[in-house]
Amino acid sequence: MAHDYPAEIKALRTTMDSVRDVTDLDTLRSQIAELEQESAAPDLWDDVEHAQEVTSRLSRANAELERVEGMDSRIDDVEVLVEMAQEEDDAETFTEVDRELAALRKAVSELEVRTLLAGEYDQREAVVTIRAGAGGVDAADFAEMLLRMYLRWAERHGYPTKVMDTSYAEEAGLKSATFEVNVPYAYGNLAVEAGTHRLVRISPFDNQGRRQTSFAAVEVVPLIEQTDHIDIPENELKIDVFRSSGPGGQSVNTTDSAVRMTHIPTGTVVSMQNEKSQIQNRAAALRVMQSRLLLLRREQEAAEKKELAGDIKASWGDQMRSYVLHPYQMVKDLRTEHEVGKTDAVLDGDIDDFIEAGVRWKRAQERADA
Repeated sequence: MAHDYPAEIKALRTTMDSVRDVTDLDTLRSQIAELEQESAAPDLWDDVEHAQEVTSRLSRANAELERVEGMDSRIDDVEVLVEMAQEEDDAETFTEVDRELAALRKAVSELEVRTLLAGEYDQREAVVTIRAGAGGVDAADFAEMLLRMYLRWAERHGYPTKVMDTSYAEEAGLKSATFEVNVPYAYGNLAVEAGTHRLVRISPFDNQGRRQTSFAAVEVVPLIEQTDHIDIPENELKIDVFRSSGPGGQSVNTTDSAVRMTHIPTGTVVSMQNEKSQIQNRAAALRVMQSRLLLLRREQEAAEKKELAGDIKASWGDQMRSYVLHPYQMVKDLRTEHEVGKTDAVLDGDIDDFIEAGVRWKRAQERADA
């Protein structure tokens, strides 16, 4: 079947028009100009932390602008390539056109998904916590597999991450782990990963080689910002200190630098042990605690609105994805119905299609509820 190349290129341009409208390139250029002026200040590096934040924001803003504007150039280039292929009737050039169009469709689709992230906290960086659920040592191993999957996903995109806390299980794997993804829209993208993940496989820890089903929970919250005004009275916090530990209980710190922070009214618990000092761990724990309480407040407000509207639907995030390694290979999202057979690739961080499908599904749900 012959390709309708003009129609495909027109569709890409139409999508890019909507992307530009939502992205607001004029505002982005203004932000870049302000950041460039700030970064040129002679006393910028007197405050190293602020300087790093300014230069990082400038780099990300320039990358965002280049990403959108560069897409127009790529569409222009493929249009010229189509004309060349048609004039010369060259099969090799047509193959190149098809390859570039496929890459463009994927890239434009990713940009389009960004325009769907319009929630209150979607532009934020993210704090992700993974906890082993039912399934014993297999669940702990699964939690570690998920941690690696998300860190590899971030690495593929060049997103900076910071592992804040790891609690190792006795035999293998992790009881829990918390990490940050420090890039804009990390929360908007990763929020669709929140919920219960299920693994089905032949257990490597069962000497009889039986099939095992295990579970892990993924929690995603937006990283707190100074403007959020989440004040926590000190009398609502219980703080315990202990020694950091590595796999198998091996001590990696000879001082009581690790911190466990409990918010007494809600029972929310945050542990931090990966910073060098107790003061740093306490500050990191407080930031994550504020992030969780911020999201909790938002969820309570949303629940109250639903109750007033008579909406008693369960949360969409529960039991959201299955990873089946035996008796066949499949990863399937139970909300979007998106599934693939390449389980190794998914567990190595190839989850963009799942995230994209999740964002589109979530946005459709929000529109239906509006």
